[in-house]
Amino acid sequence: MSRGRAFVLGATGQIGRAAVRALSGDGWEVTAASRGGGRDGTWDSGVRTVALDRDEEGALSAALGEGCDVLVDTVAFGRGHAAQLTGLAQRAGSAVVLSSGAVYEDGRGRSFDTQGEPDGFPAYPGPIPETQRTVPPGDATYGTRKIALEQDLLAAGGVWPVTLLRAGAVHGEHCRTPRELYFVKRLLDGRRRRVLAYDGESRFHPVHVSNVAELIRLAALRPASRVLNAGDPQAPTVAEIGAAVDDVLGVETETVLMPGAPPGGGVGETPWSGAHPVVYDMSEAGRQLGYRPVTGYAESLPGTVEWLVERLDGRDWRQAFPKMVRTYGETLFDYAAEDAWLERHERAV
Repeated sequence: MSRGRAFVLGATGQIGRAAVRALSGDGWEVTAASRGGGRDGTWDSGVRTVALDRDEEGALSAALGEGCDVLVDTVAFGRGHAAQLTGLAQRAGSAVVLSSGAVYEDGRGRSFDTQGEPDGFPAYPGPIPETQRTVPPGDATYGTRKIALEQDLLAAGGVWPVTLLRAGAVHGEHCRTPRELYFVKRLLDGRRRRVLAYDGESRFHPVHVSNVAELIRLAALRPASRVLNAGDPQAPTVAEIGAAVDDVLGVETETVLMPGAPPGGGVGETPWSGAHPVVYDMSEAGRQLGYRPVTGYAESLPGTVEWLVERLDGRDWRQAFPKMVRTYGETLFDYAAEDAWLERHERAV
């Protein structure tokens, strides 16, 4: 028996692929919408695909047709998309929309947006609950656009149930900015020493794409207006992540710990680096949805590493992952700078 009709926006993106798979496997009749209208090889043959540019006037409304029971949006940003979604509320029984943990700020107003400023790293007293204060809404940054999206969608909550999922550091296959690349490429390049700032203790709560998909599946079954964190059962330190990647590839690496912040030039700085831990409280998802993680970080890592190795085979990392360059810069793999720092470090000790 069908659970109903599900419409997934951003279906061929990292989260969309997994969401379509999870919903279809749970008995939903799924329409997978993406710019190219493509199909993932792991999807059930019953999944319907449609090519859609959501920013084209009237395109989403036309694709939605007679409507759906749940609308899943993995690529929504800002007030424009919020208005687009709420305009379709009468044709969608409920919605599940991806937000981000980037919306949080600490008690001093520090957030992901301020990390580049002096003393700009946010510091939270413990695991971050959904009640933690958030950045002001606006159009300036990723975080401000996401909270603007949230607030506008929740304002429609009296008549339209919308679940917003504040995702941590999403990982797994098909990621455009895979943080694990930092370790995998170094090992493939024969690097057997690595430098980690903040004594390797940085934590940025990850969430595997299958865990996000499970939250989407559960929220579709229990429509309500709410905000929930999305995270893995563990939040490993960056040193623990590096060691786990070593284990997957069967190599040994010496980790050189750097106290405090990176000195510049990218040495010691990773996609997880931060002066204070960022860990999300997942108890509310368990209470409201009965959420139980599908996988853990270390358990899921072999699949991620295998995918990265395949993507890098015979390709420059900048060609394989162009968004990594835009996000983290060219210094991500500046081995000359690392070697120069290591030489100075050895002389000092």
